[in-house]
Parts: sequence; C-alpha cells; structure tokens
Amino acid sequence: MNPPTPHPILQLDDVGFAYPGQPALASGWCASVGEGVTLLYGDTGTGKSTLLRVIAGTQPASGRLTLAGARLDAEPEAYKRHVFFCDPATDAFDQVTARACTAALGEGDAGFDAPLWQTLVEGFSLLPHIDKPMYMLSTGSKRKVWLAAALASGRPLVLLDEPEGALDARSIGCLWKAIESLAARPGHAIVIASSARLEHVPQIQLVGCIELPLRR
Repeated sequence: MNPPTPHPILQLDDVGFAYPGQPALASGWCASVGEGVTLLYGDTGTGKSTLLRVIAGTQPASGRLTLAGARLDAEPEAYKRHVFFCDPATDAFDQVTARACTAALGEGDAGFDAPLWQTLVEGFSLLPHIDKPMYMLSTGSKRKVWLAAALASGRPLVLLDEPEGALDARSIGCLWKAIESLAARPGHAIVIASSARLEHVPQIQLVGCIELPLRR
C-alpha cells in the first residue's frame, strides 16, 4: 500500500476484487498515486494486469476510485477520459492501421502531443509500419504503437503493463527516456506494472511502489 501523497492524482478507497471461486486479489485496498512513476510490482500471475484494468475502470470492482477529481462510480465517462490504458492482449485494433489505432486511442485527449508522438514513432522504428493494419505487425511492433500513443498522451494517468515486453534494445532506451520526460511533467502520473523492480533503470525515480500480493 502506498503512503498517502499530497494532492493525489489517483485515490483508491476500500477497493475490492476477486474472480469467482478464487481468493480476493484486493480487499479493502486503499492507496494514493501522485505525480511521477509508481511501480506495481509482483511476480507473473499475481494479478498486476487485472489491477491495471481495475484502475482503468474496465474491470468492475467494489470500492471507490477517484481520478483527477472524477469518481468512477459517479462519473464513469469523465473518469475514463483521464486515464490512458491499452491492454497488450487486446485484438480490438487488428483490422485498422497503426495510425488509425493511435487516433482511436487518442480520441478526446486534448493534451495529446502530436510532435512527441512523431518522435516516438521514429525512436521506436515504426515509420515503415505506421500505415499497415495492426494484424500485420509483430508483437513487438504492436506494443510500440500502443506505447507511442501512451507516452504522447496528455491524460493525467498513464498505465503501462510490462512496457519492456518484446522490445529491442534501441526501443527500450527510447521508452525509458520518454518515461523520464513524462514523469517530470506536473499533473501527470504513470503506473508501471512490472515483474522487475526497475533497478536497471537508474534514471527513473519511483515515487511509490505497490507490491503484490496486496497486504492491508
């Protein structure tokens, strides 16, 4: 559980979630997430991806989630406009181009940074693929499309699920450089779900760590 932070961007109060017939993944979970990078840490299978979906508002859960002043239970559309999340397992964009996928993910995002997105497309070596249908892209290239959209987002909260997964060394360098820059922007928080503690990325200064399994 995170210690309380002043003026949190995301506040979770008494949040609970369990799959039918399984022990609760979260029960009475309270946490505050402020500006900068927060690590959601745990081994494979501990529920990191599920908790990201709970925070994103795409996985129903009990309790109260408040993001940038909008409560998920009272203002679900406003809440979801404040968060960027793309599940790496999704096939929802397979039939559209990488460019169209980015447009869909950025819809309603007034703070989307188009020049930064272009820089990330180049840094991730996506230029040859940006107008191809997503189903034609490799797993790594698909993840780069989603990461470029996430890191150019102007939304207050960005959720990243194992962001290094399937990336080449050059793209990993581009990734952490962009995260370092985004983390310095006021009014923005990044939650990174990872099975690594990110000690290999010394330039990333964590403001908090949520460790799974959750303990009250």
